[in-house]
Amino acid sequence: MPTPLAGAVAVVTGASGNLGPVWIRALGDAGARVVGIDLVAGDVDGAERVEVADVRDRAALDAIAAVLRDEGMVPEVLVNNAGIDQPPAAGVGCAAVEDVPLPDFLRVLDVNVAGAFNTMQVFGGAMARAGRGSIVNVGSLYASLAPDPAFYAHMEPPFLKPPAYGASKAALVNLTRYFARLWGDRGVRVNALSPGGVRGSQDAEFISRFTARVPLGRLAEAGDLTGPLLFLASDASRYVTGQDLRVDGGFTA
Repeated sequence: MPTPLAGAVAVVTGASGNLGPVWIRALGDAGARVVGIDLVAGDVDGAERVEVADVRDRAALDAIAAVLRDEGMVPEVLVNNAGIDQPPAAGVGCAAVEDVPLPDFLRVLDVNVAGAFNTMQVFGGAMARAGRGSIVNVGSLYASLAPDPAFYAHMEPPFLKPPAYGASKAALVNLTRYFARLWGDRGVRVNALSPGGVRGSQDAEFISRFTARVPLGRLAEAGDLTGPLLFLASDASRYVTGQDLRVDGGFTA
């Protein structure tokens, strides 16, 4: 039985991050030839290779695109996964919003929004010239609503979810709609995939407080995200564009 992305070239940014390997393995298992992009070199299961670049560096991205073009590899899938987040952990970052340095706020926007804009210009532009492709921008639950401070109230010293994170993801979802409108007639679909809470190293109290708000009663596991990704990346969603697919267990219901 043919795989849904057999032979397709896929580019995944943030290849070595928390979710990068999840996306790469899923795409590779679906038959795609996956090229990762990250700040550091390294092997990621499912990727043909990982190129070193900062998504904020347009020239570095152009150089990678030129190498792919010379090899006859025209991207058909782009997963904009690179981003800055700060997971819930006691004593990390600022405890009061008044103390958040503006450069820290701007750095998150620079990576999470401007970086995605760069990659869409470079690799999405190649898709538009080729007349087909799917871009999946990794959003967040917090693109749709603000984090509840009560989730972190038990932590000592206090933890403040960075305000720039949700702001950046909301901007990314709107940028998704922009490019969906712009390139729809060029055969390029652009959607966002917004996970809710994903199980990691969170403490038990945080998990209890968070999952009490989730109709499905649990955090997401990595395997819960791969089906939605493959849906958006493949022709299974060929009439879907400009959407924010929330994979949040019903949190935003």
